[in-house]
Amino acid sequence: MAGPFWLLPGEAGDLWCYASTPPPGPVHGHVVICHDLPRAKGSAADVALTYPALADRLTRETAWRVVTGTLRGVGESGGDFSPQGWLDDLRVLIEAEVPEDAPRWLIGFGFGGVLALHQAAGDERVAGVACLGTAADLTPFTRDPQALIDRCVRTGVIRTPGFPPTPDAWVKEFSIFHPKEDAAQMKGRPLLVVHGADDPTPRSRTPALWRRPPRDLPTCGRSSGPDIGSG
Repeated sequence: MAGPFWLLPGEAGDLWCYASTPPPGPVHGHVVICHDLPRAKGSAADVALTYPALADRLTRETAWRVVTGTLRGVGESGGDFSPQGWLDDLRVLIEAEVPEDAPRWLIGFGFGGVLALHQAAGDERVAGVACLGTAADLTPFTRDPQALIDRCVRTGVIRTPGFPPTPDAWVKEFSIFHPKEDAAQMKGRPLLVVHGADDPTPRSRTPALWRRPPRDLPTCGRSSGPDIGSG
């Protein structure tokens, strides 16, 4: 295992994790970064390798502690991708690395933004969310379960032959995520939505997310525009 990562026990296997080091003294903020679902062939191995640098930069700019990691099927984390499984892994990471009563900010790229919004909708401790290249509607990506599974096998987030055993049940897990409704549940908490010039989803196709006024969040760079995350 290379780099400053450590392994955190997860429900489907160990999760590859990293945390920045804030300056000495009390920690005034906690940020958790969630990566996207890979789309390039074989990219599950390295999709999140640049996130530690982002975490360190955010800490330099804010003095907050920033945590990131790879969810099941990505990097050296165990298991195979499933929508519910990734949500479970994100919660394991948050519970392990953020003090129970501390406010936490979530940054999600692509499908990671969907997870962040869903977590925030049910957890008032989430102080704010930043979504980069995140879709308002996942329906177009779930109409053909086998095509989506083939894509996950090709990218490497599904490694076990014969997984998932029931494709229809696997793809049904996406139905728990409703980014537009989850955004509405933010109830005045800051929500930042970013789409880059190269994102496949134009601003006009995410009106329910863009309708909210911008609020201050730590600067987090430019969206990379992955497809399942950006619609």
